[in-house]
Amino acid sequence: MKIIGLDIGTTSICATVVEGVSGEVLETVNTANVTFLPSQTWAKIQDPVKILSKAETLIAELTQKHASIGAIGVTGQMHGIVYLDSNGQAVSPLYIWQDGRGDLVYQENQTYTQYLSDLTGYHLATGYGAVTHFYNLKTSLVPKEAVTFCTIHDYVALKLAGRDYPLTHTSDAASFGLFDLQNVRFDITALEKAGMNPSIFPAVTDQFEVIGKTDGGIPVSVAIGDNQAGFLGSVKDPQASILVNVGTGSQISLLADTYRREKAMETRPLTEKSFLLVGASLCGGRAYAILEHFFRSVIEMTGISSDRLYPNMDKLSEGFETLEDKLIISTQFSGTREDPALRSSIQNLGIDNFTPQHFIVGVLEGVVNELYLMYKQLNINDHQRTVLIGSGNGIRNSAVMRKMFSLKFGLPIRVPLYKEEAAYGAALSAMTACGFYADILQAQQIIRYDEIE
Repeated sequence: MKIIGLDIGTTSICATVVEGVSGEVLETVNTANVTFLPSQTWAKIQDPVKILSKAETLIAELTQKHASIGAIGVTGQMHGIVYLDSNGQAVSPLYIWQDGRGDLVYQENQTYTQYLSDLTGYHLATGYGAVTHFYNLKTSLVPKEAVTFCTIHDYVALKLAGRDYPLTHTSDAASFGLFDLQNVRFDITALEKAGMNPSIFPAVTDQFEVIGKTDGGIPVSVAIGDNQAGFLGSVKDPQASILVNVGTGSQISLLADTYRREKAMETRPLTEKSFLLVGASLCGGRAYAILEHFFRSVIEMTGISSDRLYPNMDKLSEGFETLEDKLIISTQFSGTREDPALRSSIQNLGIDNFTPQHFIVGVLEGVVNELYLMYKQLNINDHQRTVLIGSGNGIRNSAVMRKMFSLKFGLPIRVPLYKEEAAYGAALSAMTACGFYADILQAQQIIRYDEIE
């Protein structure tokens, strides 16, 4: 059996074909997600119809080239919402996870996010679907035709499967906010307190299940959140593993068998019997990109054009272990979800360490330290976590960052053989939904790791 895993990202859309027995990736295709729409500076919206068209084109390309596609699994960017009418047609833009309307002032100097958080008792952030919907409701931006909303990958899965109403996996439903994790449902009391009609929130499942079939008869499984998909597609031994991911942002994820509340991390649903503890930073690889842009700006200030400087920066970072008088750099350039106004800081800056090398090493170690500090605040038994998994282009492309993570956690780091981890995890969820494997853990045993060290 061959399975397609589809990942609807913020900047790119990826589809990969996975062989169901060996776990081998037979082909991967990508297209840029250049669908942003003009909007206010604080808004981040994309065109859902164009996204669907791009996704359908990738699926058509792969199904024509590969016979015997047994199922399609879908994942994508969490938190964001698109409104649908009663026929399952998009009647609004996609309001993505980066949307900032929740940070606008609502009343009494409180933002929409702060007001809704205080009112309901839930910890919320701008970009969460419930916050976006609350703002739209208060500003009359909810389309009259709208009967529900869902994630962009729910919408794509719905259209592929020929449905007219979305079914949202708990991994995505919880990302909207105002979701009762212990009872696995949206908190009706909290919604009504905020003046939101519960009926507009989508139906929810905690199962990996088939939601319909394509016109060609291929089963489509329920879409899942990209954080959970990335974990499923990277981690072979969930009980013993710590997953660190560095892309534009960065995340650390660990399995929890039961629901638990932690100050340092968010609890997210994974399967019907398990959760993920997730710590997320808004700047991971983006922090390194910010520094590279600064260096290029300095060079161009002299009138000399400059190529990308990453190879030069990577070379300078190689001596990080013996570098003296290091800088201590916080890489929270965009703040945090809890405190969007927070900004980066530099400590220990003096005459002798005001050098490009010190800044490069300081930023890389800042990315690593931010995730490590989240981990150390957890009340867990370190001895149970014996495997460190690294994913995302930031880790794949940087031997220095891999070594930094390994040294900081005191564990050897392993990197999945196939780099599109979220698409791969979506494929595994589809294999489980179709009964090709008895459960998701059995499906994860086909994951292989790269010997890159």
